Amino acid sequence: MQKQISVVLDKGVEFTFHVPEGVAMAHDAARAWLDQQFTELDCEPLRASGKVLTADKILVVTQAAGARLLGNADWAAGYVAAVSTALGKPMIRVDVPSMAITY
Repeated sequence: MQKQISVVLDKGVEFTFHVPEGVAMAHDAARAWLDQQFTELDCEPLRASGKVLTADKILVVTQAAGARLLGNADWAAGYVAAVSTALGKPMIRVDVPSMAITY
């Protein structure tokens, strides 16, 4: 089964990434990669409680990364592997303007 991640940014900018077969990232490594990006990109929790769910982390990291980082092949490869592993779904859509992730 083919796996794909679609990312929608502001102003209709959209990226589509095909997740290659055999892209393997351990669940802990995916979480660590997302945590590192959350910190490096100075992301803020979405919830007032300060609790950061995996989906929330993916949304704010995607928002902070924007087209600049999503267009960088090396960064995007890490993003695709981490998001695919963290969510474990074959078809993922990250919609930043709506702040929603659908499967």
